[in-house]
Amino acid sequence: MSTSDHGAAPAAPASSAASSAPSFAVSVADVPDSELEVEELDPAQIVSGEPVVTGRVLWEAEDGSQVRGIWQITPGVVVDVEANELFVVVSGRATIAVEGGATLEVGPGSACVLREGDKTTWTVHETLRKAYHISY
Repeated sequence: MSTSDHGAAPAAPASSAASSAPSFAVSVADVPDSELEVEELDPAQIVSGEPVVTGRVLWEAEDGSQVRGIWQITPGVVVDVEANELFVVVSGRATIAVEGGATLEVGPGSACVLREGDKTTWTVHETLRKAYHISY
């Protein structure tokens, strides 16, 4: 992805180690949809609608233990089993029901933490875009 079009420094290569990854900034809201890659949903995850998931990895630890990026989903309802994730919603709205736990209403500016193994149902009301950090 060329982030220079967005007034930010280029992201670190996906294979950079944590200790050698440069500092960078990306205007997540300004990355065009055309720069996001389609991520196929397992049909068993789709409860209703025709949601499409796209994303872009901005950085990944060499050992695969951490990944940071942009993720987007169009309206619909999907189920998932979560990783250990912190994300901030940039645009859109969704309701995330955690099995046996809270129901989270998220929108622009919401910071959310999901625990590894959480079983979730995402009801996406408006195309949702988030910046995320996942630890494995």
